[in-house]
Amino acid sequence: MLTAVVITFVLAYLAIVLEHPLKLDKTVPAMLAGVITWGIIFVSGLSVVDAEHQLGDVHEVLVNHLGEIAQILVFLIGAMVIVELVDLHQGFSVITNRIRTTDKRKLLWLVSWMAFFLSSVLDNLTTTIVFISLLRRLVPDQKERLWYVSFVVIAANAGGAWTPIGDVTTTMLWIKEKVTTLGLVEHLAISSFACLAVPLLLAGLLPIFKGNLSVAKSNGGASLVQEKLLSSKTMLTVGIGGLIFVPIFKALTGMPPYMGMMLSLSVVWIVSEFVHPGEDFTEERKKMLSARHALSRIELSSILFFLGILLAVAALDAVVAGTHADGQSVGFLTTMAEGLQHAIPNLDIVVVVLGFLSAIVDNVPLVAAVMGMFPMDIHPVDDKLWQFIAYTAGTGGSIFIIGSAAGVAAMGMERIDFIWYFKKISWLALVGYLAGVVSYLITYQLFHAH
Repeated sequence: MLTAVVITFVLAYLAIVLEHPLKLDKTVPAMLAGVITWGIIFVSGLSVVDAEHQLGDVHEVLVNHLGEIAQILVFLIGAMVIVELVDLHQGFSVITNRIRTTDKRKLLWLVSWMAFFLSSVLDNLTTTIVFISLLRRLVPDQKERLWYVSFVVIAANAGGAWTPIGDVTTTMLWIKEKVTTLGLVEHLAISSFACLAVPLLLAGLLPIFKGNLSVAKSNGGASLVQEKLLSSKTMLTVGIGGLIFVPIFKALTGMPPYMGMMLSLSVVWIVSEFVHPGEDFTEERKKMLSARHALSRIELSSILFFLGILLAVAALDAVVAGTHADGQSVGFLTTMAEGLQHAIPNLDIVVVVLGFLSAIVDNVPLVAAVMGMFPMDIHPVDDKLWQFIAYTAGTGGSIFIIGSAAGVAAMGMERIDFIWYFKKISWLALVGYLAGVVSYLITYQLFHAH
């Protein structure tokens, strides 16, 4: 029956990868996998191990895993609502309205670096959506705009890798206490910077980024400025401040990250109730800018996807697949990790390959599986393995347009062709990814040179 659990997971994973050809939302196979894998374990009476790798009661093991997963989901829901509240109050226009240049190369650098730093406190998906909306006003020619949008994808993915709140995968590693905020910033900031800087330098040599943009004269430049509300600056400041406060709260109190996120959400919610977006502010308009409306805008399908796939990965982590020489039972993922280490003794190569895989398959289940494969007693908090995975899984998805949530969003909003991206952008993203890999390995050696 162990085989049935593994086959169920593999089939669900394939359905997630082939989401677009199948025209089936990836949430469906993820939820099915989460239920069926555990269903097989319950019905067949398969043995399971707990977090301490001791044989445990299947009900207790499932509840413990669900508790850990809930921490991630509550954290993500809080972050999503804060971002939606800022967006409803046109908070991001405070940043984007400052871009007025028509110089192609200068615009590329401005947009890319702004997306890079904004995605370090927002998620890469939201950052991409914000900047695509901006680029639609700044770059009227759709063929030219595709280049800028593609670089926003690279920038958003690179920017999300070096902070605990910038990407779902780094958030997962942080909440599971595989990495710390200071460890991520110290070790990944330079490599993430290189991941974007190198493609930007190369792009500056391309003909497409020479000269000035052709701005539509009929607009008179008015369309470049997005409407701002009286509350825009306040909500941006409070929202971004609330997100940045979460890791500070954890460091000060030692409480789990989701508690800090709930505190930040409470404060942002209170401010949104009392701040005045405009002089003429009717009750109807107030409802459209309320936290209740923000809650209705968050992507619950994404939350359910994370719930399903993380439950399925937890099943693989818990189900017993063998025993060690000392008689200790081991889960399936641990067995897989041991086999992988025998096949490829160098873990650095394994992690780099995982980055390439994240360009093809979803990086959330990929990172979730890896976390279950390598135990903390061998790879403690802020170990090289966890930091390197945070970088490769976060940035490797830029190599293909379908390799990240940011890329998929850009693909849908701007109808980017997979082949076009592969021919024009993939080589730039690949060079940036490898530049970051080299930067990380060099800086790691410098940090740990004794």
